[in-house]
Amino acid sequence: MGKLLGLLLFAAAGGLVRAESIDNFRLLDQYGKSHELYYLADKKAVVIMVQGNGCPIVRNALPAFAELQRAYSGRGVEFLLINSNLQDNRESILEEAREFAIDLPILDDETQLIGEALGLTRTAEVLLIDPQDWSLRYRGPIDDRLHYERQKPQAGEHYLRDALEAVIKGESPAVSRRQVKGCIINFPQRNSKHRRDDISYSDTIAPLLQHKCVSCHTPGGIGPWAMTDYNMILGFSPMIREVVRTGRMPPWHADPHIQRFREDNSLSPEETKTLVHWIEAGSPRGSGPDPLAALQPQADDWQLGPPDLVVKLPRFDVPATGVIDYQYPLVANPLERDVWVKAVAVRPGDRSVLHHLIVGSAQHKPKQQNSNSVFENYLVTYAPGMDPYEYPADTGVKIAKGGFFAFQAHYTTSGKATSDETEVGFYFHDEPPENILRHHAIVDFSLSIPPRVEAHEEAAYFAFENDAIIYSLFPHAHYRGRSSVFELLRADGSRETLLSVPRYDFNWQRMYTLSEPLRVAAGSKLLHRTTYDNSAKNPANPDPDRHVTWGEQSFEEMLYGSFMFQWVGETPDNRIHDRRRNRAALSFGFLDKDINGRLEPQELAKGGHKRLSRHFKKLDIDGDGGLDIDEFIRARSRGNGDTIADRSRPRLPD
Repeated sequence: MGKLLGLLLFAAAGGLVRAESIDNFRLLDQYGKSHELYYLADKKAVVIMVQGNGCPIVRNALPAFAELQRAYSGRGVEFLLINSNLQDNRESILEEAREFAIDLPILDDETQLIGEALGLTRTAEVLLIDPQDWSLRYRGPIDDRLHYERQKPQAGEHYLRDALEAVIKGESPAVSRRQVKGCIINFPQRNSKHRRDDISYSDTIAPLLQHKCVSCHTPGGIGPWAMTDYNMILGFSPMIREVVRTGRMPPWHADPHIQRFREDNSLSPEETKTLVHWIEAGSPRGSGPDPLAALQPQADDWQLGPPDLVVKLPRFDVPATGVIDYQYPLVANPLERDVWVKAVAVRPGDRSVLHHLIVGSAQHKPKQQNSNSVFENYLVTYAPGMDPYEYPADTGVKIAKGGFFAFQAHYTTSGKATSDETEVGFYFHDEPPENILRHHAIVDFSLSIPPRVEAHEEAAYFAFENDAIIYSLFPHAHYRGRSSVFELLRADGSRETLLSVPRYDFNWQRMYTLSEPLRVAAGSKLLHRTTYDNSAKNPANPDPDRHVTWGEQSFEEMLYGSFMFQWVGETPDNRIHDRRRNRAALSFGFLDKDINGRLEPQELAKGGHKRLSRHFKKLDIDGDGGLDIDEFIRARSRGNGDTIADRSRPRLPD
């Protein structure tokens, strides 16, 4: 099955004896940052210490661990902590870290699956891993200083340090395992392995897979294999275990500790434990019918009934293998009247190759193929498994007569040549809706990512000048995108994270719709931050030696965070803000680097507005040392310069 956090040796009675090698895993730390073991392949060694809140031995061991971290991090050694305690959670772990000044990542093993496979029994144990082959070279205490209820003034033996020196030299430590003094960790599931045999495939596992996985893993679906019956699940069980524990599947990337979203197909911690424990028990069939074998192929009927308009995308031939650039087809709008959209449904021509589709409309045909047109009047994003998108009650998006329907299509190869002719169904309001559903983008056209940097951050924001209601958030970057966050900055100085994507994946573009719409007050700012990995460790990086700037191509990059919202009180007959103000807000949000609501001369100059900077005193009407949004709009209208933003900005709706 490949290594999946541990090639485990079991005694005849089935008990865990020892983890000989460590397989890949991914966990979030106390701050919600994602950590993957195999990302550390370039390190000389990886050291993981078992942490637990309230354990006096851990607290006393932390200074020695931190001292080793300071001594060896410059020699290519990575230091981490892991918490597998049932009684601890991310919030309490963060509180412990702050109280005891722990500045190392503490990986939150909330399912206990990682700790189980590692054979953890007590806190304060350290695991020394050699990334050359991911072998476990030493496990035990840091040194001989700590004992229960007593401790030596100084350590006489430095077990971890000696083992580190050996591994760095390419040698084997003299002793690979020692008994550790620490607080006992309760693994109730590990201590009752016989109960795993009682997990029912028929009643529990198959329905779980049907609910979370089958929409993609169905005959003709985007998944590479179909979950058609028990035998298929049995054969792929080791692979299921691996992709679940490394977070690759299901493809849902929002941090569940932040917000809840519609269409969330992630596995809960309990579901994850149940599925993995069933697989570790040998994937027993048990009794009862096979729900997967009884499933019917996914129907191609329109779930919301016949659409008011069906638009067919041009046929696209997908080769058997290779990487396909994003496609930006346009279809002439056949409507001879303006309409208000209330829902959109996508019916793929070939579900096995249509990875995602973004739908919009545009009044003008672009000079070159890019994504600008699809975001001029954004309508919906489709990904496999998504239901038709019905807009919030009493809202709609206007499509003016004429122009084009614009699309961004992402196709992936499936091993055989095929063709796709996807259809999009539109549903219209009979009368104009009460409220306008708006779409806006937060961008940074001036982003600049240095070569070979593992974690480079860019940020921009949108300022709400009126009360608004936020419905959904859409983070977008290219292959170097590593993580992405949306934060609400309120006028009173408080902050709230609305969406955190700890592990951004370019291959899974998704709009995250809040379970409950969020009303925000005028004066608030929506801040969008993205971290980029331009190092050679990023397997998707096209060129780590490249200095990366803004661009449409996947080998370039974007800071692009869009959101759907409505202005409170805006109706089709009472519009709030016009195109000019929207465009000014787009530029303002990335030029204002210190997020103080004013553009100072140095910000204007660095942002490509040198002419504005030169004429600053004349443009700063109120003389407060910065241009506010009104002064910025007035300056732009005078033609005083707008280089980067005017050259690259996407179109915005009226």
